[in-house]
Amino acid sequence: MTNARPTTTPPATHRRRHLARKPLAAGLAAVGVLAGGWYATATPTTAAAAIPAVTNTTVNLAAKFPYLSAGYNNTREWTRTATAVAPNGILRVAWPASDGIHVTPLTAAGKRSAADTVVKGAKEVGGLVAHNDGFALLTRVADTNKWKETAAALIRYKNGKQAFRTKLTGTASHDTAPLLDGQLTWNGTKYGTYFVVHGAGGAADGHFGDKLAYVSSKGAKTAGGWGWGCSHNEGIALHAETTGAFTSLCFDDWRSGLFVSTGIGAPDSAPAVQREQCWAGYCGGTFAGRTGELVKSSTGRYATAFASRGAASAAKNPDDASGRGWTVKPKTKTHQVAVAFLKNRNTPAGKPVRLTNTPGTEHVNVHVAPYGKDRLLVSWESLKNAKCANGTCTGTFTGTHLRLIDWNGAFKTPDKVVQARISGDIATLQDGSLTWAYAPVTPSYTAAFSGSSPTAKTLKIARLKP
Repeated sequence: MTNARPTTTPPATHRRRHLARKPLAAGLAAVGVLAGGWYATATPTTAAAAIPAVTNTTVNLAAKFPYLSAGYNNTREWTRTATAVAPNGILRVAWPASDGIHVTPLTAAGKRSAADTVVKGAKEVGGLVAHNDGFALLTRVADTNKWKETAAALIRYKNGKQAFRTKLTGTASHDTAPLLDGQLTWNGTKYGTYFVVHGAGGAADGHFGDKLAYVSSKGAKTAGGWGWGCSHNEGIALHAETTGAFTSLCFDDWRSGLFVSTGIGAPDSAPAVQREQCWAGYCGGTFAGRTGELVKSSTGRYATAFASRGAASAAKNPDDASGRGWTVKPKTKTHQVAVAFLKNRNTPAGKPVRLTNTPGTEHVNVHVAPYGKDRLLVSWESLKNAKCANGTCTGTFTGTHLRLIDWNGAFKTPDKVVQARISGDIATLQDGSLTWAYAPVTPSYTAAFSGSSPTAKTLKIARLKP
């Protein structure tokens, strides 16, 4: 792996903000690439079997869970929960509260098995790994730096006690982590932590990129990864590998698209999965809590799902002296559901497959998970009568959709609309069942988010058995 610092100083305006940012449009007509081939089209096949019903159990919470967050342009987003399963079948669910991050232990049936572990001072669920004797949590903690922002940290608990707390940003590396949008994975030997960073000194002072750091089972930082990669990173995906670099994807707003960043970090030489208009918030929501995951097949292929507006044209931005910036004109105002495949950890496999084609409907909270031996479950929420501005949309919620596809993107079932929300990481149980946690409330996307989040005192633990 190489350390991928910016080869040139980013422009002064290249800072991450949760607000509308206007992309530079010059040069599109002269240099644009037509987008007729940006998508393959998914075709229905004979359904082998209908998707079964989602079952739920209810877990009472020891604190109030603020289940809404404000995204770019104050879009309404679910506050991320993370569900993970240990090798012995114990489930753990991480969720934020005013007193820290709560990690709730559950039986394989989704019922509480003990009191919460509360990670004091932790600010965000950036990823969770469940172990037989506890868990590891990627989160943010207090730090001292020029921006007065939090630091990224990996915290391990064993048998109810903190085993280590390893800070992943700091003064020596000139970075902070005011938000993570992160992923945490474990290969049995080491953890992979992938998250957003804010430059605090050095060449990247004041700018936003991403960082991949590996940590041993005892909490020591190990070789590999990078200090600065996609900039800004509008979405992170990571899959653990037994050897070599962990497979990674990023949505980069400067280069405008979804890239394979495995082992190289910055997208200058990274393979493009798809060009997208990715200025702040335009990509349709950040991996991993609000769109997409990275799933591996038994044959070594990968799949990820995301909310996409496609590209009517794409070209290098002539007003960007660095030569790295791109300008993309989106094909649709609303986001549609797309699935992309990789041949291996480094190589895209053809064009992304579009699963929806309803221009008046916005699609949010796109997720993908393995389903049985050879299928994928793709889920999303739909908003009809969408009104869009600055790359984000409001609309009337019409349901959470589930669809099964194969590893070529072909439909295996029609959509099933369910009551269960998906608001974070999905865990796969030993019998192949999928399980996740969500707040039992009806979504509303008719207006931007304002004020403080409403709270819930229960979580639903959903299960879908193939």
